[in-house]
Amino acid sequence: MKKKNAPLNAGDRVSEPSILFEAKRVLQIESNAVAGLLERLNDSFIRAVELIYACRGRVIVSGIGKSGIVGQKIAATLTSTGTSAIFLHPAEAVHGDLGMVLKDDLVICISKSGNTDELSRLLPVFKKIGVPIITLTGNMRSALAAKSDVVLDVSVDEEACPNDLAPTASTTAAMALGDALAVALLKKRNFSTADFARLHPGGTLGRMLLTVDDIMFSGDHVPIVSLRANLREVILEITHKRFGGTCVINPDGTLAGIITDGDLRRLWQQPESQQKLQAQDIMSRSPKTILSGSLAREAMRMMENHNILQLVVIDNGNKPIGMLHIHDLLEAGAGHLLRNGQ
Repeated sequence: MKKKNAPLNAGDRVSEPSILFEAKRVLQIESNAVAGLLERLNDSFIRAVELIYACRGRVIVSGIGKSGIVGQKIAATLTSTGTSAIFLHPAEAVHGDLGMVLKDDLVICISKSGNTDELSRLLPVFKKIGVPIITLTGNMRSALAAKSDVVLDVSVDEEACPNDLAPTASTTAAMALGDALAVALLKKRNFSTADFARLHPGGTLGRMLLTVDDIMFSGDHVPIVSLRANLREVILEITHKRFGGTCVINPDGTLAGIITDGDLRRLWQQPESQQKLQAQDIMSRSPKTILSGSLAREAMRMMENHNILQLVVIDNGNKPIGMLHIHDLLEAGAGHLLRNGQ
């Protein structure tokens, strides 16, 4: 008779409740594997972070099989968060790819058993080159662990596989510890949102991290008139710069107000003469502005909330340094993010 709560075996008739039970069993085992890493975090982890941080070259990540796939993910995460890393396949390494490992590099090896033949063959070469070796392994007494500068314990009590064979919980633990290394390094490098945006210009993530500075028109493209500009000068500036409005600045260059096409249309409806009017007589004195460095989606939200078509970008001294039009934000994809609640 099959034991209660025992894992399913091949050929077992599976009911829907059994499927859910099996899924929960797997997730619980993998959750326990990650939680178990907390108790084993020690000075070795700190040493690993310090070695990687001090590395003047690249981080070379290597592993084979499932560990290799984990290694590729770790290398990708490191690279995208400010630590230059590449993946080296052990089998390809012995056929020429070892040439990518240089003396200023650092190597991270990943092996559940710690006795992977393909990695073991590379260790003497790594030692000869003189690169530090960090190993993530489930066997702290393995040959790989003995020859490494830092060893991080990613052992697990059991795999989620019913036969306790297929790497499941062990690969999850290794990947989680790789993430911990990457994030610790990110914090140590003071890797900012701006840095992240620079490395992720494409797709939804890139659009989420766009700043107003990436989209705005600046320099001579910004429509600007003085407080005493006459009506003709105001109209010419708005017409030439094609933003549907112009900034009005004080003598010290700070923003005093804004004049839009709407302001001009309303002006023509007034009975008094417009000939002697100056920009300071027409402008709106509390224009909507956004600070340089702000996210583009915040500018889009502000323009939609206030039903405006243009937005002035200012610096910390309240001086206009750029101009945004809603069409530019829509072309950059900022409107897509708002529609999707981001």
